[in-house]
Parts: sequence; C-alpha cells; structure tokens
Amino acid sequence: QLRLVESGGGLVPPGGSLRLSCAGSGFSLAYATIGWFRQAPGKEREFVARITRVGFTTYRDSAKGRFTISRDNAKNTVYLQMNTLTPEDAAIYYCNTVPFINTYWGQGTQVTVSS
Repeated sequence: QLRLVESGGGLVPPGGSLRLSCAGSGFSLAYATIGWFRQAPGKEREFVARITRVGFTTYRDSAKGRFTISRDNAKNTVYLQMNTLTPEDAAIYYCNTVPFINTYWGQGTQVTVSS
C-alpha cells in the first residue's frame, strides 16, 4: 500500500523546536517532490515547505529562516526541522507529494505551541 506517515509532533513552549518526519511506504520518496502542509482549527490547509528530488527547497514566508526541510533517501524519509515556534505554528502537519495526491493524505502529526 502506498502511503506517507507523519510523526514527531508534540507540545512545545513558544520558542521551542520540533523535528517532524515523513516516512514513505510502498514507494520511494527520492523520485518525488515532497511537501509539508498544515491545517489549524477553522482554517484551510496551507503549504509550509517543499523539497524537490534534487534538493531544491521552497518555504512559505513565515517559515523562512525558522524551518528547514531535508530528505534522507536512504531512510526514505523527509524531515521538517522547526525552530523558534510560535502559537501561530500550531496545527496538524501533513506531508504529501507536490502536487498532492489525495489518497496520500495521512493522519498528520499534531503540533501544539503553548506555555
């Protein structure tokens, strides 16, 4: 079964850090552009960052300088290192191919930023 599994979320205070992981199952992430997306309560899902198969990265403006997307093809995993988190970053984070494939949306991983 082809799927993506997110992990690494949690509760952190403002200014804290988290590293999210997106593990591929059933297909190799190495040949795809992979993106991170997030959805906060009452808001639409939004783009956060993406990384192409050759390592070119793109970020939403609010993530620039704080978030870093990377990939480890040997582990078939894409990471999102998030630093200096703010309450505005709180959401469920998802990964998917870019452009996304509806059947690849997983359960996501919850990020809560609160003191």
